[in-house]
Amino acid sequence: MDDTRAGRPARVSRRRRFLMCPPTHFDVRYSINPWMDPGKPTDAALAVAQWERLRSLYLGLGHQVEVVTPSPGLPDMVFAANGATVVDGRVLAARFRYPERAAEAAAYADWFRERGHEVYEPAYVNEGEGDYLVAGDRILAGTGFRTDRRSHAEAQRFLGRPVVALTLVDARFYHLDTALAVLDDDQIMYYPAAFSAGSRALLGELYPDAILATDADAEVFGLNAVSDGRYVVLAEQATHLIDELWARGFVPISVDLSELKKSGGGAKCCTLELRAPVNPVDS
Repeated sequence: MDDTRAGRPARVSRRRRFLMCPPTHFDVRYSINPWMDPGKPTDAALAVAQWERLRSLYLGLGHQVEVVTPSPGLPDMVFAANGATVVDGRVLAARFRYPERAAEAAAYADWFRERGHEVYEPAYVNEGEGDYLVAGDRILAGTGFRTDRRSHAEAQRFLGRPVVALTLVDARFYHLDTALAVLDDDQIMYYPAAFSAGSRALLGELYPDAILATDADAEVFGLNAVSDGRYVVLAEQATHLIDELWARGFVPISVDLSELKKSGGGAKCCTLELRAPVNPVDS
């Protein structure tokens, strides 16, 4: 697809390596966010089919997808983004706020250790890329509902990049990746009402040309998106964001993850980026 038409800026896709976990044991058995209702039925087969479609999209775009084996009794392990934060090959393990998800941290840390990665065990609660989003040379870091603000200093020390703290104030958007998406090194899209006044001001200063989501975009998890710099995979219902992305030269790709949304997750929640060490020759 040509994204240079009508004066649109040329966008460049960069090949990524992702970690995902099949929703083999997916279910809504408890409620730890406003989207979860154990009284509503879930369809495990549909969840798997939707997840497989997402994985196939990534592969079709030329990205590499690693898969971690799901563990029985961990219905939210499908949300791989929460399992860790990986920068330059270094792995900051997760530490979950709620006991229902606590065992996921060890399952993901073990996967990384088995493959020779250095894994840092944090002292404070952090929920991986749910609240840590890498944007160029900085890390945007959410706090307010899950990740402890004190973990931001841990992340900055271990991962070696400056951390920008952002405070979330709407419980529906309990992780940063439900309220903000990184599109490329210097471009984001976000939902202003999800953030404190101070964080809105900071985002406006850092990203004056950001795409702003509407209420409707946010409520369908349109911001829980994955971008490779050109192609943006996001909820098909986020029609305003889709139009804005086209206008900015990105190529949006719609995906239906309605079953996983019953647990408060979307495309980004299912996708943990594995960032390899930078080769000095290429930098």
